[in-house]
Amino acid sequence: MLILTLIRHGESTDNVRSVWAGWKDAGLTNHGMNQAKALARWFSENGSKFDMIMSSTQQRADATAEAIHERQEPKPLLLKNPLLREQHFGKAEGHPYTKTIVRAKSMTLEACYAQNIFPHPGNRTDRFPEGESRDDVAKRAERAVEEIVLPLFADAGDTDVHVAIVSHGLFIRELVDVLLKLDPTKHGLGNDYRGLRNTGWTRITVKNTWMPSTRSVSITDVNRHDHLNSVERQKGGIGSTAYDPKQKDIRSFFGGGKTRDSG
Repeated sequence: MLILTLIRHGESTDNVRSVWAGWKDAGLTNHGMNQAKALARWFSENGSKFDMIMSSTQQRADATAEAIHERQEPKPLLLKNPLLREQHFGKAEGHPYTKTIVRAKSMTLEACYAQNIFPHPGNRTDRFPEGESRDDVAKRAERAVEEIVLPLFADAGDTDVHVAIVSHGLFIRELVDVLLKLDPTKHGLGNDYRGLRNTGWTRITVKNTWMPSTRSVSITDVNRHDHLNSVERQKGGIGSTAYDPKQKDIRSFFGGGKTRDSG
């Protein structure tokens, strides 16, 4: 059996800015790193041992994967793959996120773009200039399954193989849909699995991996975030600032060098 745990990255500096952030690279906030450490600890304490951890090549996913990897014993393979990146928003990257917009009837989308206004795409085929549509992301998810997931089936014939995939909210939604289609009795139900919280995770099992006609795909967990119950945002804006691994925790400094794991 193949077990896939799909994990959204921790809170990034762009998440707190509410900008279009797909391929634009941004690291974790202090709160985001605490989320990642809490998830890593939860996995290690609740028996989730991974044979492999894969992440997108973007900082926010890579840092989350590193935190999980650090808590795993024995150490699993840790790999990065650009196919797991978030949707590319093209020229909208880094500009304020706009879900809806009130504009004059004579104002075209091109006029909006010229003023750096980027309304939310209306359907699956719409894309920002130089960006990807949701359908484009779905095609990339299909490639990810072909190039990353299907080769794992041979290893999962007689034993359980557990792989963690650390990626991004919109991409994971499309990936779930593609994975469900591996089961001949399912026709893609990914619309029910949107809205992952930062470090939220969804788990999928694939049985009978060697025989497509009897292959069974099940979703056992959706947007689990129990590990966040004890994670509080640091006050005074500290939680929303960029995480810097070189920066000593001020509490550690004044506490004589003992570092408290705020998880």
